[in-house]
Amino acid sequence: MPQRTSRRDFLQTTAATGIGFWVAGGVQAQESKSPNEKIQIACVGCGGKGSSDAADSGNHGVVVAICDVDEKTLNAAAARFPKAKKYFDFRKMLEEMEKSIDAVTVSTPDHTHAAPTLMAMRMGKHAFVQKPLTRTIYEARLLGQVAREKKVATEMGNQGTAMPGLRRAAALLRKGALGKVSEVHVWTNRPIWPQGGQRPKEAPVPEHLKWDLWIGPAPMRPYGMGYHPFSWRGWWDFGTGALGDMACHTFNMPFAGLDLRDPVSVQAETSGHNKDSYPKWSIIEFQFPANDWRGPVKVVWYDGGKRPSKELLDGKDPVGSGCLVIGEKGKIYSPNDYGAEFEVLGGAQMPEVEFTKSPGHFEEWIRAIKGGPAAMSNFPDYAGPLTETILLGNLAVWAASEPGKGKKIEWDAKQLKATNAPEVQHIVKPTYRKGYTLDV
Repeated sequence: MPQRTSRRDFLQTTAATGIGFWVAGGVQAQESKSPNEKIQIACVGCGGKGSSDAADSGNHGVVVAICDVDEKTLNAAAARFPKAKKYFDFRKMLEEMEKSIDAVTVSTPDHTHAAPTLMAMRMGKHAFVQKPLTRTIYEARLLGQVAREKKVATEMGNQGTAMPGLRRAAALLRKGALGKVSEVHVWTNRPIWPQGGQRPKEAPVPEHLKWDLWIGPAPMRPYGMGYHPFSWRGWWDFGTGALGDMACHTFNMPFAGLDLRDPVSVQAETSGHNKDSYPKWSIIEFQFPANDWRGPVKVVWYDGGKRPSKELLDGKDPVGSGCLVIGEKGKIYSPNDYGAEFEVLGGAQMPEVEFTKSPGHFEEWIRAIKGGPAAMSNFPDYAGPLTETILLGNLAVWAASEPGKGKKIEWDAKQLKATNAPEVQHIVKPTYRKGYTLDV
């Protein structure tokens, strides 16, 4: 049997290297597997990022089942994994293959992340889910709770979490290398899909697409050219907009380094939207209260071509995507979606810091399944809180449906409620279509 590491021992070990809680995670695999035993994995969603997630699964285990609502995508995956059983419906797959599956990967549109993951974890299966962890704040909290309850190994697909650049920058922030941090600015080149318009015209459903299963727990609507396989991200019922798509990457470094969870308020300025498609652009301001080791922090998010000023970046042009952390002694600037690289602005001298190096992002999950330490981006301790924080911004975006600044949303993280805006509660927790279980 492999050596097991308790949460307390692991926290002590990582704290000694200067990283501490944020890299430690909290849950261990329910049943540790022999290091030489092959993990049997089922892959839900095999196109796009799902293709590489399935490839990683095959490299680290055995892909025993594949599931996709698009027959063309499913057949392409079957050509790579000819021994895997094919399914269109994840519910049928999990029911029939329960005894043959150790773990699942979920790489589908945002609105169908939670349902298969929840079903699998409640069966005791380990789970790897693409970012954002879920489409809604309620789902992110629920997945974390169930993962902890079932003691399964989990990870969200925000690959920058495993990169040494991000871990070093986070360790510097933890060490107070910038002094008191007051502001963080995060921006993206998204959306790169149509957004802010009307629904596409109804069209015949392609023969290879199981539209009812694609809709899943979301409200039913007619098929149109512009949802599958990519542009779903711009629709409230299916995606999380530019913020949900990229902030799990671009906001990842300051989240890790400053413990930016549970903001108390959020307010958005947008181009306006019809409450069906996300706006063409938005600027979102989060207010984080002081915690026991740092002061309050303001975070500003920009998308749709909006950017922070060059003055904030000491004259540098904020092209593409990036992140800027502003402290009293200097600034850390990462011109990269993943926080994989950074530079220090303002002349501050950075101390040497130690941090725990990752064996690789997917490898962290596999190691946890086999009884090793939890992946950094595990659901209960990291990915869930990160996703909750990010998706809170979309409550403010919903409230800013008219062009300009919208209502400031005051947030009670413990109760998952906007205390001054009951009108956004259906964005926190929607009503799900019959046939999909997403309850406590």
